[in-house]
Amino acid sequence: MHTLLPFFLAMIAAIVLLNMWAAKLKIAYPILLVIFGLLVSLVPGLPVVKVDPDLIFFIFLPPLLFASAWDISFKEMKRWWRIIGSFAFLVVFFTALSVAVAANYFIPGFTIALGFLLGGIVSPPDAVSTGAIMKFVKIPKTTSAILEGESLLNDASSLIIFRFALIAIGTGQFVWQEASLSFLWMVIGGSGIGLLLGWIFVQAHKRLPTDAPSDIALTLIEPYIMYWIAEQFHSSGVLAVVCGGLYMSTRRLVFLDSASRIKGQSVWESVVFLLNGIVFLLIGLELPEIVGGLRTEGIPLGTAVQYGIMVTLVLILARIISSYAAMVATIIFRPSVAPRASTRRRSLLLPLFLGWTGMRGVVSLAAALAIPITLGNGEPFPNRNLILFITFVVILLTLLVQGLTLPYFINKGHAFQDFINEEEEELTRQKIKHELKQHVYHFLKTKHENELQGHAGVERMLKHWEEKSKANDDGWMNEKNKIIFVEMLESQRQYLSELNKDITINEEVIRQHLYQIDLEEERLKMI
Repeated sequence: MHTLLPFFLAMIAAIVLLNMWAAKLKIAYPILLVIFGLLVSLVPGLPVVKVDPDLIFFIFLPPLLFASAWDISFKEMKRWWRIIGSFAFLVVFFTALSVAVAANYFIPGFTIALGFLLGGIVSPPDAVSTGAIMKFVKIPKTTSAILEGESLLNDASSLIIFRFALIAIGTGQFVWQEASLSFLWMVIGGSGIGLLLGWIFVQAHKRLPTDAPSDIALTLIEPYIMYWIAEQFHSSGVLAVVCGGLYMSTRRLVFLDSASRIKGQSVWESVVFLLNGIVFLLIGLELPEIVGGLRTEGIPLGTAVQYGIMVTLVLILARIISSYAAMVATIIFRPSVAPRASTRRRSLLLPLFLGWTGMRGVVSLAAALAIPITLGNGEPFPNRNLILFITFVVILLTLLVQGLTLPYFINKGHAFQDFINEEEEELTRQKIKHELKQHVYHFLKTKHENELQGHAGVERMLKHWEEKSKANDDGWMNEKNKIIFVEMLESQRQYLSELNKDITINEEVIRQHLYQIDLEEERLKMI
């Protein structure tokens, strides 16, 4: 333990430093983390990092999924649910099927079941890598919402394929009727359990005398509880966390106060950043050991690399084909929502860029490491090291090739230029800001008209919002005025919540204003 502790502390420091370097270079930090992990693993004498396959899902997936569900715009998910659903389920299944057929045909000893296992592992694109890259390029909010929604749900669909493939490999048979019923239970049961537990957790936060530290501590363990309970009922723990997280996210203004929301956001950002960093480092650290396993099985390294390149090409082609198929289907069945570019070239480039966003990462690694070492009868799991190696090659190639070239292609191709209107976004932001001031002024004039007359403190409060100027001292803010001020802030939240129902308004702008209101309330508490 004493020898591992300095190593882990050094790894955390490296994650922080590499993230800073990646921001300076304007590339996605997972790329540098994977390369660094691979270089570190080549240093002799360092501890060998091993993760229990039975724990890999439980350690990393619940908090990462919960955080993604918390950050996504549920309004945008409802708006684009058809294309999100098609990418999250149909495209994942098509990708897994393509990998299964290719692996069965080109890789000796690979059955269709093993091919589906590999396909389920490598089919879901990684939200972290895509999100890190999107910081350096401008894409439409619609495209961003589709990518985020897809990444949230495709983890569940790919892991369901992964689970069924494991059953088929372990038992040697696959009964479609039983698999269909099991699939329905995993989807319906996982979603239902997640929503039920999410409701229970919301009620617990509301009724218990919690403060910010206890609220944050509870939110850190709640995704693990959702995942574990759903798995005990043999349903999808991933869907439980996603659905429960989405429900709790939509109720955040109800069961969390301003301090819990502000401090919780900072804590969760740090936790998710470290978990992602550790996983991407593991990708590089584990690779030499997997290579050693290939050698013991007599598989040449060059041959294994060729298999990895082949599977990567299949993944990229399957996603690009799916993107064009989705565009054609949208034009045929829902032409009113089809994106329209100014030139034919840009229209044809748009699905290509969507298809090029399929970098693999955290979930693929977790699934690969979760493959059991032996089957139920004690025999070694067939081709485990080869599956792990192919997964690592896929992650490395998609991160390095797609991850490094995607920003260049987007900026060079100008595929999204017709769909980004920065002036319109800024006008919307300023309009909401102005309407919010008007709402506050109207609120004070109508609801506290009696207090306004002859009361210098409230008059100054009104003047503050009318002219948006701050007083030189805070002594005028007595307890009675604080009550009015807090009530006014809550009125602003309700106004913004109602405004957010307008599908044309970007929810990110609404959340920015809500965050500012939370900061204002916390400042008020310190007066």
